[in-house]
Amino acid sequence: MDKGDEGYGDWEELVAAALLGTERRRGGGPAGSPEALLDAAAVHAVRRRAGLRPAEAGPRPEPAPRDPRPVPPEAAGRRLAQLLAGRSGPVNGGGRRGTAPDLTELLPQWLAAAGRYGYRAPAALVPALLDAARARTDLRPQALALAGTRGLWLARMNPDWRFALRGGSGGAGELPAVTDREAVERLWQEGLFAERVALLGAVRAHEAAAAPRLLATTWATERAEDRLMFLDSLRVGLSAQDEPFLEAALGDRSRNVRATAAELLSALPASALAGRMAERALACVGPEGVTPPAECDAGMLRDGVVKRPPAGRGERAWWLGQLVEAAPLSCWRERFGGLGPAEIVALPVAEGDGWTEELHAAWCRAAVRQRDAPWSRALLGPASAPPAAGPGTASLAERAKLLETLPHAERAEWVAEFIRAHGLSEAFQLLGVCGVPWAGTLGRAVVDALDTARDAGSYPWSFSGVMGLAERCLDPAEAGRLEALTTAAEDLPDAAPGAAAYWAEAFQRLVSTLRLRAAMLAELTPA
Repeated sequence: MDKGDEGYGDWEELVAAALLGTERRRGGGPAGSPEALLDAAAVHAVRRRAGLRPAEAGPRPEPAPRDPRPVPPEAAGRRLAQLLAGRSGPVNGGGRRGTAPDLTELLPQWLAAAGRYGYRAPAALVPALLDAARARTDLRPQALALAGTRGLWLARMNPDWRFALRGGSGGAGELPAVTDREAVERLWQEGLFAERVALLGAVRAHEAAAAPRLLATTWATERAEDRLMFLDSLRVGLSAQDEPFLEAALGDRSRNVRATAAELLSALPASALAGRMAERALACVGPEGVTPPAECDAGMLRDGVVKRPPAGRGERAWWLGQLVEAAPLSCWRERFGGLGPAEIVALPVAEGDGWTEELHAAWCRAAVRQRDAPWSRALLGPASAPPAAGPGTASLAERAKLLETLPHAERAEWVAEFIRAHGLSEAFQLLGVCGVPWAGTLGRAVVDALDTARDAGSYPWSFSGVMGLAERCLDPAEAGRLEALTTAAEDLPDAAPGAAAYWAEAFQRLVSTLRLRAAMLAELTPA
């Protein structure tokens, strides 16, 4: 159709006619009818497309590096696709979840199990895996590890997945042999951040002392946030061989780097910094009482003591806590005449001075930092004692950190005793640090407490957090024993309307989830 055909010229005239209205163009008439406009637009559209020249093709990307790891069994791959899609059962009215398992909460367990077996993600699921890792930061380490070289390859091409390039060791791809010095140095100088973090970890695992030597080659030119993350990686395999590098980092221009270096040095009881902190702390605390430091001098500042306290804290209490926290716990036995941790903690060391709480809180932080189980036991005290009467701290957050220094079996037994004595209302944080699956004694204590709460007519939604933990952490072998709890009894006296049915529904979901977890783990097992 030439210019002027049917009363319309080029594409711009068609657009103008459509915007103004055909009846307002040239007085209307057949040439200006809506039908003629659409016909002309169709012809022009075909003409424009037919005359479009294809753009010159860009360079084809290099293929993704080879990932030698095996893919999961077929059934496990289908399960991963289901978990990534997040298909769960419908939510009932009033926000109730129903009896169907929450698949999104099982994805971390699937990823962890797949990692233990050394699998890589099926190629078709890598994009969905990267999307999941983008949406949930808690999934990133395991998701990126499963995505492997292909995940990193894709991340370079999609801005939405760029987080993977700075996501730590996961997805870093195939690393050179740590014995190939030239290849290691080249990747360290030229690699992406994720690749460098993974390389540092591999070097650390092969020869712990080689990691700080590698760091030293580029330390002065690294960004502050990168120096901090590299330094943090030295926590794994920390030893006296790291002391010279960490001591030098005490003079770093970044306050966060200096603080991390001081923290790592204080976790080495034989380090020079730990000795300096012990000398200062012993001058402040003893059988005769507590005398906090009067000032924060230059030496304290260099050793990582922060001068300015947070709002609501006194300066001297703030400085005292930092000194005691960084001092080796072994120094207190001699200071208190050969007494052990439990006896020292029980002493009214600072009674009357008002420093007891500050001192015990600092000892708690020291026990966590130094992974000292005897001191942790002393500060935790018996689980059956009321939390407020504990020897070290009533804070559940601090108790959870202390528990993490104990062996898994002992940790589970302590929390089980706590639940039997105090119920579930204050146990949520403590349960979160117990090994998965929960040991039998802990699982039984949780289920018994839930059953007791149901029989007492308690509000079931008050225990939704613990029930969610139980779905993820109970041993799947417990499913059969829980069957009896899925039967809804008649509403109990004084119970909220429908509470019995709600409890039955929650127990049914628990059983269903345990069975699904059992099937999921069986699918991942190599043939």
